[in-house]
Amino acid sequence: MFKVLGVDHIGIAVTDLKEVGSFWSEALGLPANGEETVAEQKVTTGFFPTPNGSEIELLAATEDSSPIAKFIEKNNGRGGIQHIALRVDNLEAALADLKEKGVRLIDEKPRKGAGGAKIAFVHPKASHGVLLELCQRD
Repeated sequence: MFKVLGVDHIGIAVTDLKEVGSFWSEALGLPANGEETVAEQKVTTGFFPTPNGSEIELLAATEDSSPIAKFIEKNNGRGGIQHIALRVDNLEAALADLKEKGVRLIDEKPRKGAGGAKIAFVHPKASHGVLLELCQRD
């Protein structure tokens, strides 16, 4: 059994990390937590922590074949909310439990995400159109 601990972050696809990041930091006053390139996912991310512990994650494609580039292309060249991430206490248990319940998964095993998190995605068809990321931070 696993437990959902809360919303970890909201992932937003962007075409320009610096430009969009300045809105979150300068207009809204959220501190930028640096940038990180996750080669496996073909993205560069920027995190903006909120006072309650969740974060806004901006995602910019590093390659045209990236899921973020494809999302932006489908969205007529505009960015937008790409996924919602829930923090769980035990990602492997969560995946096993969901699989046992017949929930369609994109990832059946955890993989490395930004910030050292272990992540896995639930297929949007299983979660009624929402790309859902599950993450565990140790």
